[in-house]
Amino acid sequence: MQRIIISVTNDIITDQRVKKVCDALQELDFKIVLIGRELSNSFPVSRNYKIIRMRLLFKKGFFFYAEYNLRLFFRLFFLKKDFLLANDLDTLLPNFIISKLFSTKLVYDSHELFTEVPELISRPKTRNIWLQIEKFIFPKLKNVYTVNNKIAEIYSKKYQIPVKVIKNVPYKIHGNKKSELPFNTDNKKIILYQGAINTGRGLELMIDTMPLLKNYLFVIIGDGDVLYKLKEQVNNLNLNDKVIFLGKMIPKNLPNITKNVDLGISLEEDLGLSYRFSLPNKIFDYIQSKIPVLASELPVIKSLFDEFKVGEILVNRNPRNLAQIIEKMILEKDSYQEQLIKAADIYTWENESEKLKEIFKNLE
Repeated sequence: MQRIIISVTNDIITDQRVKKVCDALQELDFKIVLIGRELSNSFPVSRNYKIIRMRLLFKKGFFFYAEYNLRLFFRLFFLKKDFLLANDLDTLLPNFIISKLFSTKLVYDSHELFTEVPELISRPKTRNIWLQIEKFIFPKLKNVYTVNNKIAEIYSKKYQIPVKVIKNVPYKIHGNKKSELPFNTDNKKIILYQGAINTGRGLELMIDTMPLLKNYLFVIIGDGDVLYKLKEQVNNLNLNDKVIFLGKMIPKNLPNITKNVDLGISLEEDLGLSYRFSLPNKIFDYIQSKIPVLASELPVIKSLFDEFKVGEILVNRNPRNLAQIIEKMILEKDSYQEQLIKAADIYTWENESEKLKEIFKNLE
């Protein structure tokens, strides 16, 4: 049995893509070692493969990445390995060096346009460091895949190498039986956001819209850098009875919430190429739960909505317009069901995992 070491900088328990990739590779009889980190609020994790969770001294910034990459290098150096899988640019350098030292095949999974995220766009010196790492390594890679066709096209054109696509979609949900929600709904309509609570997700706009929606709840699932500011905004607007924060949740428990709501939102702002060409996995989670989606007017998202009418695109980003679209979508909720069912049958991990397996059967 061949051993593959998979590395990621985030908390293993909440990374659905990495979990699904591990599942697929186990079906190919790989022996998996998954390396990530453990935070103070991390949930326990138990899986049928080896997991290494590193507790780091530094939580963010230069020292975090320096510490993580140095410790990852030594982990990779001393562990037995036949293949390496690096997730995103922040794990690539030690994986690349080790692959050269040990003549080990390296696979790279790029979850986004890493150097184009808002957090780096606003810090040009830091961004330039990551760009130099990317420019040095990327053209030398032989096995690369990413999350959508547009990002694959950008990387292929920039670095003149083939980049395949494995979409970040959920497992198919069989049946849509409702379950009890962990909060009192008071028979109100429920709007859901699930995902990272970071800059540019449109959550401030949605909270500003809630006073205009008279019989609605806005439920936020996740954690991130702007969570405290959002809670402060809710307090300042006296919306504690209309906005519910459920915090970070184990991914396998998410569908129990998602399938019980009335509308899912994905209102990312155009804050750089990474957001502009993103295709958030939350959209596919909503689709799989057969709930209509209200999303931003971003090109890759719009392309999906042109293919399947699973919801509406928000063009004018202001509270009054947003409230009107939400109320219209709720009234016409049933009209989206046929397209949601069609899209849910196509965009499943069962389908994407077969493409992933082909990549690993034909590594260069």
